[in-house]
Amino acid sequence: MKIVVAIKQVPERDAQVRVAADGKWIDESDLSYTINEPDAYALEEALQLKEKSGAGEVVVVCAGPERVQSTLREALAKGADRAIHIEADDLGSLDTLGVAQLLADAVKAESPDLILTGLQSDDLGLGQTGVVLAELLDIPHATIIMHVEATSAGLKVKRELEDGWFQYVEMPLPALLTIQSGGNKLRYATLMGIKKARTKELKTVAAPAQVRAAAVTLERVYLPEKQKKTEMLTGSPTEVAAKIVDKLKFEARVI
Repeated sequence: MKIVVAIKQVPERDAQVRVAADGKWIDESDLSYTINEPDAYALEEALQLKEKSGAGEVVVVCAGPERVQSTLREALAKGADRAIHIEADDLGSLDTLGVAQLLADAVKAESPDLILTGLQSDDLGLGQTGVVLAELLDIPHATIIMHVEATSAGLKVKRELEDGWFQYVEMPLPALLTIQSGGNKLRYATLMGIKKARTKELKTVAAPAQVRAAAVTLERVYLPEKQKKTEMLTGSPTEVAAKIVDKLKFEARVI
């Protein structure tokens, strides 16, 4: 089975994030970057599927500037077989559809049996790229996947629902799955893996010349605005208590 894992490079979770001077995005001048956490779980799922079958190939693909190659090397060190870097210095100007088009162009050339992505990204958290990518490739997809099992007919997957419920779905191949965090224990890159990663293929491809213009644009990024408000409640103690409860429920939304 050939598995393609689409990953994204995002700022480190403990990085000191500041809004850029133009207010359109964050200041990236001195940030450290890493693999998006849900994508790390997608990679782990792919590696485990390959290990269980005893054969196959895991290919990681990432769009972005030259710096994303460090994240691709990390994926290779953990066990991926090959990596594809889609050159895209203007990734921030694209919406979900534009990013999915970049990935679709590279993925089509690989003709994989299975495509895995993280459920969502740590920076934007839209949770849309995997689903849109599946639509562009015209293949079945399933989201919020906790476990994947290969069967003679294709796949059996475990989906996380609300309130502790799960759903089991059988799917044909090829297919795309978006992986939920926490389904597996993430592995670390070993010293031997890091050495092997230096000899593995990391191919750079140009972004497609024609990408649909963004239909959704990010206009402003800003810190939560703090404000103080004082309101005097009148009435009997019972009436005031009832008003407080209503405000905690429907305005503050803390109970």
